[in-house]
Parts: sequence; C-alpha cells; structure tokens
Amino acid sequence: MNVYKVKFNFEEKGKEPIELSIAEGESVLDVALDNNIELQHNCGGVCGCSTCHLYVVNGMENIQEISDKEEDFIDRAVNPRITSRLGCQCVIIDGNIEVLVPDQSGFMGH
Repeated sequence: MNVYKVKFNFEEKGKEPIELSIAEGESVLDVALDNNIELQHNCGGVCGCSTCHLYVVNGMENIQEISDKEEDFIDRAVNPRITSRLGCQCVIIDGNIEVLVPDQSGFMGH
C-alpha cells in the first residue's frame, strides 16, 4: 500500500494549512476526522449529503472519478465550483492531493 500526502488549506481565518499522510484507498474525510480537522459529515461519509464538500486545489487526477450521485449532491452544496468534491468521495488512487476546506464556523448542515 502506498502512502501519499494530503494538504489541507482552510478558508476560515486563523487556521493554518496542515499536511498529513494519506494511504491509497483512504478518503480525505477519513484523514480529516482522524486528525481532528473539522469537516461536517451529516450522512456519516456515505455520499448521502453535501456537508463534507471541499475544493480540490491540486491532485484531482489522483482521486477516484466523480460519480453521478456525487455530482447531484455537489449541486446542493454551498458555493459549488468546478473543483468541488465531497471529502468522503476523495479516495486516493495514486499521488498527493491538496484541498481547500470551506469555512465551517457558521455551518448549519442540510
């Protein structure tokens, strides 16, 4: 099993970027939760909501392809962009990834 790096950047003021290890087959959401990084996950990380929405800054080619189901949920996310993905679906297949976590401080979930 290969181990890569995931770099978390944060929109929230005062939060410093952090770089962590991520194993092949592991999701960005898993790494966030294992390291006390606040990333909402109302559905429990099963691609059943849009609360773990984030932006992929670099490494989109190193994660699994987006599914139709995931695209549907991203459409409901706050401020979706072309680089939007769900953290639970950002599963590493080969290489490093860099993400931007939207500000979670005023998050209500839906």
